[in-house]
Amino acid sequence: MSRRPAEAGHPQASGDTATGRVLTLPNLISFLRLLGVPLFLYLLLVVHADVAAVVVLAVGGTTDWVDGWIARRLRQVSRLGELLDPLADRLYILATLVAFTVREVVPWQFTAALLARELLLLASLAVLRRFGYGPPPVHYVGKTATFLLLAAFPTLLLAAAAPGAAAVAGAIGWALAWWGLVLYWVAGAMYVIQASRLVRAARGAGRAA
Repeated sequence: MSRRPAEAGHPQASGDTATGRVLTLPNLISFLRLLGVPLFLYLLLVVHADVAAVVVLAVGGTTDWVDGWIARRLRQVSRLGELLDPLADRLYILATLVAFTVREVVPWQFTAALLARELLLLASLAVLRRFGYGPPPVHYVGKTATFLLLAAFPTLLLAAAAPGAAAVAGAIGWALAWWGLVLYWVAGAMYVIQASRLVRAARGAGRAA
């Protein structure tokens, strides 16, 4: 039976006890954020409505913290919400990277660096599941990296869509993007170290048994 992070000796990221509730306001916000992903791709890649795409991306990024804050405030922390929130973050980042690479807003090397980190994390999660552990709680370093990237992307798109703002928006956007990339990898390394410790503990317990 899979063990949740709290059962493996790790506190829940929210600090509250997660429940099995589905129909909560935070979960509704997370679902709406997920719906924004295909809308963003349609606006940017199909109809080339860059300004509208900037708005959708900005709303998706700025509401990143809203669902978690409401969940803690209203005591509506749920296991589904703990999965939906990072899922929405990753889908926004991955969809934006693919779209920006196609539109040549960001170079493919930047996209490859972020995708490599995602592959590393997926491999770590696969190893954890093999030993009966669920995904570790989201670390504040990872949340900070996600916030920086979700702030950088609409700024970079604004720089590409509005030539008059390109110099200022481009400088701010790339500053946020590079800091986000560095912290994204730092968070990834922390997850790998955490996963390694759990695997070693599971192997030690297996030998002791």
